[in-house]
Amino acid sequence: MRIVIQRVKEAKVEVQNQVIGKINQGLLVLLGIEADDGFDDIEWLSRKLVNMRIFPDEHSAMNLSCIDVQAEILVVSQFTLHASTKKGNRPSFVKAASPDKAELIYKNFIQHLQDKYSVKIATGKFGAMMQVNLVNDGPVTIIMDSKKRE
Repeated sequence: MRIVIQRVKEAKVEVQNQVIGKINQGLLVLLGIEADDGFDDIEWLSRKLVNMRIFPDEHSAMNLSCIDVQAEILVVSQFTLHASTKKGNRPSFVKAASPDKAELIYKNFIQHLQDKYSVKIATGKFGAMMQVNLVNDGPVTIIMDSKKRE
């Protein structure tokens, strides 16, 4: 699994001009799922995500986690995070999970965040054409990959 995290003052996702997910201060998480991802990937990434110290403390140092500041999380599926641009000019998505598997892992990731960490979650709509709007905070953008553990 691969995620791109953006610290935001607010973010929302729309499908067909209807807001379906919205958060205030928190994290916008773009989530890409590979064919061989499973529960270990969900567990590792969710733990890292909620404990990542990327919110400012009283001295403006990035020292507080999502849990510390009760940040909200907006999770949006994005298979294009697994694009390979090695050959030619058209990206290949052969590493991305099939839609059925990806949707199951996407839902399990969200459920795990809610159940284990009790964070407020908003979501996009899996497989839909979405418009994502955000107000970046910082900006702070971090990429994590459960296979590389970085």
